Amino acid sequence: MAATPQNPAASAPRRKVSRHRGEGQWAMGHFTPLNGNEQFKKDDDGLNVRTRIETIYSKRGFDSIDPNDLRGRMRWWGLYTQRKPGIDGGKTAILEPEELDDKYFMLRVRIDGGRLTTQQLRVIGEISQEFARGSADVTDRQNIQLHWIRIEDVPEIWNRLEAVGLSTTEACGDTPRVVIGSPVAGIAEDEIIDGSWAIDEINKRYIGSKEFSNLPRKFKSAISGSPLLDVVHEINDIAFVGVEHPEHGPGFDLWVGGGLSTNPKIGVRLGAWVPLDEVPDVWAGVIGIFRDYGYRRLRTRARLKFLVADWGAEKFRQVLEDEYLERKLVDGPAPAEPLQRWRDHVGVHRQQDGNFYVGFAPRVGRVDGTTLAKIADLAEAHGSGRVRTTVEQKMIVLDVTEDQVDSLVEALEALDLTAKPSPFRRGTMACTGIEYCKLAIVETKARGAALIDELERRLPDFDEPLTINLNGCPNACARIQVADIGLKGQLVLDDQGEQVEGFQVHLGGALGLEAGFGRKVRGLKVTSQELPDYVERVLKRFQAEREDGERFAAWASRASEEALS
Repeated sequence: MAATPQNPAASAPRRKVSRHRGEGQWAMGHFTPLNGNEQFKKDDDGLNVRTRIETIYSKRGFDSIDPNDLRGRMRWWGLYTQRKPGIDGGKTAILEPEELDDKYFMLRVRIDGGRLTTQQLRVIGEISQEFARGSADVTDRQNIQLHWIRIEDVPEIWNRLEAVGLSTTEACGDTPRVVIGSPVAGIAEDEIIDGSWAIDEINKRYIGSKEFSNLPRKFKSAISGSPLLDVVHEINDIAFVGVEHPEHGPGFDLWVGGGLSTNPKIGVRLGAWVPLDEVPDVWAGVIGIFRDYGYRRLRTRARLKFLVADWGAEKFRQVLEDEYLERKLVDGPAPAEPLQRWRDHVGVHRQQDGNFYVGFAPRVGRVDGTTLAKIADLAEAHGSGRVRTTVEQKMIVLDVTEDQVDSLVEALEALDLTAKPSPFRRGTMACTGIEYCKLAIVETKARGAALIDELERRLPDFDEPLTINLNGCPNACARIQVADIGLKGQLVLDDQGEQVEGFQVHLGGALGLEAGFGRKVRGLKVTSQELPDYVERVLKRFQAEREDGERFAAWASRASEEALS
């Protein structure tokens, strides 16, 4: 008898039964928690912690918080303890969690599709100023993160966010995280299909529901009908990519199993075309597979990408169709290659309705509450009530009339939010880094901003699209493996043999239809202090050696190790 998910015993002669038990897959009948994370989720659903935050912890203070809530369930409501100041990167992996914890939190505001009204943006800015010491970062998943949040203030912050239609529900934790979407959905002239309805429907049906509030680990989703492929679909657990079916018209190509971190994998196409009205059901089917068949024993293997790698696309699609949808999906085409290298929507662009949208670039996503409020004011002063965040840590003002465009661009420039950035300003991205993150080893935000300034000064005529991504640890929140120049933070030795902050260098990664993880040159590490010199040197060699029209990633894949050192 052939082995099936319903008949695991049939595989016993070839495979140890303990293998199935060890993976902790619910669909195989194994519900006994196999690690501390699975135990605390079984003990109490993460969504239930909100009541304790509101009625106990916010009144009794930080020291009253149960450890399983503090470092576990509170993530279900967008709260992470932040790093205690003054702890260097060498102690990150040595100290116990309680030694790293500060008595303040990072709070992630969930912004599905990157869609904000100016009123919502202003409220976030006001919360930042009043409760977060002015801090605010635009993330590469379209959220906005605040820091220095006191547990005593969380209920009031929730009240203010929810009063304008925002939330932190399942912004973190082993849950369906924010659904990223094209920031110009419904307005771009070249759009294939608008996925906004599907994002809203997924939120309405499933976010905050206990149906999917206990997953093996986080679940990342993307929906975009833009031909620019503007939601990094290749590295999401599930992605719906806009395509035109020759018989059925516009819809979505379905991808599953992408992800980065320490075991990066490019998502795979299931070869299925999904119409807009079926996207929420298909999304629920895929996340249902992850919930039921996902590996729960080891946190390092508890992402959908490992199940997809083991099963393959054909089996995954079959299980999705037979067990979850109970119908066959329509075969469909792959997305076309994007016509533009930049996919961040920075600059001035015409909308479908004849108005314009203006995309601009904060430095490595770092803004502040005052600036967010000023952006809202500027948008309204120029006739707009809508702004967007992007997956490249950028922002966009929508619905600007032609006669207001130049004035808005000038006003943004005065805030150091340029709509005409250099390639370095436009293409450099950084994670939170050691300033706040308990996993980080090195500083990233200030380092990235300083690198931009140095490269603009040293290479003022460089005009090629280029991505430089800085990450404070190996977890790849800033997508280092798919950047032209990816920088993974670690401690390195300087010329005097002293241990200092630095980076391991990844070169030639890319997304798009030529997606790949580039290469690592053996032993290629740079100190933070040497970073501008190194990047300048490599880019000058690229300029000298490149062939006509050759991209940096293509050159890096063929260049000698000497040229890349």
